[in-house]
Amino acid sequence: MSILATFNYFDYLILPFMIFLARICDVTIGTLRIVMISKGQKHLAPILGFFEVLIWLIAIGRIMQNLDNWVCYIFYAAGFATGNYIGMLLEERLAVGISQIQIITGKDASILIQALKNAGYGTTYHPAEGGASGKLVNIVYSIVKRSDLDKVTDIVKAHDPEAFYSFADVRFVNKDLISPLAK
Repeated sequence: MSILATFNYFDYLILPFMIFLARICDVTIGTLRIVMISKGQKHLAPILGFFEVLIWLIAIGRIMQNLDNWVCYIFYAAGFATGNYIGMLLEERLAVGISQIQIITGKDASILIQALKNAGYGTTYHPAEGGASGKLVNIVYSIVKRSDLDKVTDIVKAHDPEAFYSFADVRFVNKDLISPLAK
């Protein structure tokens, strides 16, 4: 009798692969749940948490039923790592939430401010003294939807490719943001 005839395909291929897929799902959902909590999405986070734990219980239950199967352990760990990666990619693509962009430019800020306003973004501006050089700079702030960050970045680069800009997540704003596309 050959080795292939006695090989248990379910225990050493199918079951580990199912555990791998389950871990990808539960860890991806968990990553999104944490993001939703940080964004204040109190209605969606518990729903995600329910499915995250349900899938995890099923996966860990299969591990406990097969404690002597080291292949399941490897696939469990690989599913966890892959789920983290996929969760981060998915969160980045969803671009949920609001961000503040801070732009520091050594150029006249009025052209940049007008370009941002023309695109539908509000701004706040003030002059400042920059870094160790003491050079006068202009700082422009705007609160934008995360999904609009690429558009805002393109406007900044068109105005001043040398501008320094940074993004920070905003958990709450007291007024609704109107997307420039809604105009």
